[in-house]
Amino acid sequence: MTDKEHTDPIPAPTSVGVGLKPAHYCDVLSPNSGRIGAGAPLSHIDFFEVHAENYMCAGGAPHAWLTQIRKHHPLSVHGVCLSLGGHDDLDRDHLERLHVVVDRYQPMLISEHMAWSAHDGVFYNDLIAPPLTEATLKRTAAHIDQTQESLARRILIENPSQYLTMPGDMSEPDFLNALAHRTGCGLLLDINNVYVSACNLGFDAEQYLDAIDADKVEEIHLAGHAVDRARGVEIRVDDHGSPVCDAVGGLYRRFIAQAGPRPTLVEWDTDTPPLAELALEAKKAAEWMCAATTKATTKTGAFENA
Repeated sequence: MTDKEHTDPIPAPTSVGVGLKPAHYCDVLSPNSGRIGAGAPLSHIDFFEVHAENYMCAGGAPHAWLTQIRKHHPLSVHGVCLSLGGHDDLDRDHLERLHVVVDRYQPMLISEHMAWSAHDGVFYNDLIAPPLTEATLKRTAAHIDQTQESLARRILIENPSQYLTMPGDMSEPDFLNALAHRTGCGLLLDINNVYVSACNLGFDAEQYLDAIDADKVEEIHLAGHAVDRARGVEIRVDDHGSPVCDAVGGLYRRFIAQAGPRPTLVEWDTDTPPLAELALEAKKAAEWMCAATTKATTKTGAFENA
């Protein structure tokens, strides 16, 4: 059986996944990891997400492991280096490498950041929020069109975390909505990023979520973050190094109650815990989703756009 035969349908709205880390490869492939009951972390995990850049090589151990895992589990591929919001043209070599990864593993979802991470041929190891101007919108939409044409797949665009107020003539939700309508892409709503940005820049996170076109949201990210008070000013840092906090969970439940369930990914990229702990975070997210869905269904009878 070839890798291309492992094509998954659109994920169920209630599915919850976690990021796949090399430290968990053996546990994921363990014969006992999928048994229902105590000590069975995979019973709470519906899919795995991988960062595309970690597999942009011709072969070796990463592909050997992922090929085996892909035979048994759906994948989501998340890219972080295309610099879709940047001023430069897209790096065609990088785009081709992404195409190879997508073609090899046929993920159920493909996503990228709305970020500026390269300029004049220099890559900056950060995901900088671009200025929200009409010129940036036009350029980013062209980059998304180019990416979707190259991959022959729709992609989802993720909202960045912000630490400085960027110049612009529109709000970030309006910018993202316009990108989706112009290009046909979907949106990956990172609720932790919304909360981090709202705390850092002083806007209302609930109003942000209300302004997003929920019909375009096809995946949600949840994560933990750090609080830096080193210089007497509190800055929240999107470090993906801890459990999802209650405030982010509250925003997640609020969005699900209004918009209906969406495939949800729990990110934990630094100080990575054992797979069983990640599975508990996935279980927590699934319980939040179920509770919000049940509450909303009791009030309205059904979701119009779930």
